[in-house]
Amino acid sequence: MDQVNAPIRLLYIDDDRGLSRLVQKELERHGYQVVCAPDADAGYEALKADAFDVCALDHYMPGRDGLDVLPDILALPKPPPVVYVTGAQEGRIAVAALRAGAADYVIKDVSEDFTALLRSAIEDALLRRRLEHENQRAQDEVRQERDRAEALLREVNHRVGNSLQLVSSFISLQLRQLADEGARAALREAQVRIEAVAHVHRRLYTSADVERVQMDEYLAGLVEELSKSIGPDGDGSRLILSAEPLQVTTDQAVSLGVIVTELVTNAVKYAYNPGAAGEIRIILEQAEDGARALLTVEDDGPGLGEGAPKGTGLGSKIISAMASGLRSAVEVDPAHRGVRARLAFDL
Repeated sequence: MDQVNAPIRLLYIDDDRGLSRLVQKELERHGYQVVCAPDADAGYEALKADAFDVCALDHYMPGRDGLDVLPDILALPKPPPVVYVTGAQEGRIAVAALRAGAADYVIKDVSEDFTALLRSAIEDALLRRRLEHENQRAQDEVRQERDRAEALLREVNHRVGNSLQLVSSFISLQLRQLADEGARAALREAQVRIEAVAHVHRRLYTSADVERVQMDEYLAGLVEELSKSIGPDGDGSRLILSAEPLQVTTDQAVSLGVIVTELVTNAVKYAYNPGAAGEIRIILEQAEDGARALLTVEDDGPGLGEGAPKGTGLGSKIISAMASGLRSAVEVDPAHRGVRARLAFDL
């Protein structure tokens, strides 16, 4: 291959001075720069002291042979590809050299075919090295772009979470100005719903994974916030969480968080009399098929029979909309003595 740019710098390590001169003469005719080293140690020192594009390494040499020095060469900070040179009956040695990290091997003789084969092996090794470097650069660029995208998405989640927290703070200010208890209750419910969504985004910008949410951790934080927001009317209710460590997408986490918030809020309002003790259990578990999960919110109250208090229906509409986004629906277990609402969804 005629060189258009800088010539290929070859270090040829061989104790056969006649063959070394032949290699030097023939390859320099093709534009190479060839430096010869008479033994393994001299070649190794030359590689440490100077930069070469490629190295050709003979096997039999005084002192250390090629297989002895090959690991030292490859352990250099920026080792060149190594073409191993062996005798015609030394296939086993050639295989050992390739396994040790040599880029290629050439059968050694004194004919012109040897230098032609050596040049071909050198240029193939250099081409593979260039393709490896280009592939590594491409992977590095993809990794950098991915890291930038993840950083941007994390920043977006941070800002969304902060903005939702700001909206929640505005609602708190508005609550202080209202005397109508119905309006205050409606605003408190809206505030809880906003917090459920905000908690997803807070979880995302503090997580190493910006695309999926660890539901056991998310629900733990959400339940803690719900416990704080229950207020005086919910003093008798205890929220109990049992969640397996399942991961879901961001959109699924938002829908599930809103559903849990609505079901827990309904249970707080209607399951037990004011001041009465009672549990509200939130359970997340993987289904037996492994491809789906089951979310349950249940209480031990009077259930949904005749005379059960009714709300405005807004919560039910929200639950239905969120469940529809999960390609599912919330079902109530009629066999449970209180209210047991269940949602099965795909992981």
